[in-house]
Amino acid sequence: MFKPHPLRSMRNIPSHSRILLAAIILLCLVQTAAAYHTNRYFQNNPNPLPRPVRWGPPMKRDSVPLVISNNCGETIWPGIGTQAGTGAGTGGFELASGDSKSLTVSADWQGRVWGRTNCSFNAAGTGASNLNGNDGSGAACDSGDCGGVMSCVLTGATPVTLAEFDLAGGVGGTQVFYDISLVDGYNIPLQIIYIPGDNPKLQDIPPNLTNCACIATAGLLADPADSGTSGNATTPDKPLPYEPKQDSKSVADWCPWDLQVKQPTKPGDGVYPYPDDNIQRPIFDPCLSACAKSNSPQDCCTGSFNDPHVCQPNLYSKSAKAVCPDAYSFAFDDQTSTFIIPSGGGWEVKFCPPGRSTNILATFKQQLQDLSSAGKVTKQIQEDCMNITIIDESAKKAGAERVRGEPSGMGSRSLGALVVVVAWAVLW
Repeated sequence: MFKPHPLRSMRNIPSHSRILLAAIILLCLVQTAAAYHTNRYFQNNPNPLPRPVRWGPPMKRDSVPLVISNNCGETIWPGIGTQAGTGAGTGGFELASGDSKSLTVSADWQGRVWGRTNCSFNAAGTGASNLNGNDGSGAACDSGDCGGVMSCVLTGATPVTLAEFDLAGGVGGTQVFYDISLVDGYNIPLQIIYIPGDNPKLQDIPPNLTNCACIATAGLLADPADSGTSGNATTPDKPLPYEPKQDSKSVADWCPWDLQVKQPTKPGDGVYPYPDDNIQRPIFDPCLSACAKSNSPQDCCTGSFNDPHVCQPNLYSKSAKAVCPDAYSFAFDDQTSTFIIPSGGGWEVKFCPPGRSTNILATFKQQLQDLSSAGKVTKQIQEDCMNITIIDESAKKAGAERVRGEPSGMGSRSLGALVVVVAWAVLW
């Protein structure tokens, strides 16, 4: 999918203070090219208690598991950003293919996780290496870079696939809000997997209600299917609802032509008829969102377009929603993109998961609403999540809607996306 750089060393990482100082200087000198969706959820958060940001890791009694796993065939460099609560004590690290890293965050943590690709850091992890003529300044990674340092204090540069969390949402912080976001673009597939722990009430939550995935890279997508299992993400009696129609060819072409990071060039004159779908695209080619590229109010739902009745999904948003139905595709994509479950338990973010993109929210909309309002799993929810007819019927409907080209339905109520800032204060 992507080619790992020959230099991947990380030795003698400097203190957190030094990294933070470097990030502050960087912010003063350059303007980030990344675009971030509006954090409307926290403007109306019913849990307004302050949550100071701390570097972490948290005290054991307040810790929540956060596992980062790399199922990709290549080394990646996960990044972690903390906006509220206590972070994991690191902003990023190297993770070889097949490896996992177990971390902890606080029970009131709010933040994001993303993957960086093709990175090459200097020995101290404070900047890019000097290979291939690089003088140590600028980006150290081909995608997801965070100011060129190993341990991020800036969020990942667009385009980047994001896993976003607020572990203390809702009234009194009793709910978890989470999502996969493509609002800033897409670089590599990821899945969010719920870890219920030892609490019997949390163990009752069916895994096919919680474990969403977005796989929009050619060659990593399993064959079309209505439902099934995906690694350790679910069980045979509670199959995951999949996006049923996409295949490797359609996924290879989903990114609008002008939003490809590396548009193919024609031998000779570099000119193509626009667009030309007969031209093979790179296997690994991150996709910018319309907002990330244009930064216009219309694409980013800002200014006079900061209204769900005014800002509508564009071509990128519709294309992203088609390949990843459970992911945020633009700023007002709340109703079909936000997962809400009772608080507690932990989380795994798995890069390049097996299987297919999930279609959980459309399939089990009522069941998730019932779980959110009741705060526990009922017998009816358990039975519905084992009912293959519900999953199959939802898959048929989803396929028909895409054929007709209908946009996803939106309500007027906004829960909002979870993570928006360009940089955050790091305290410890």
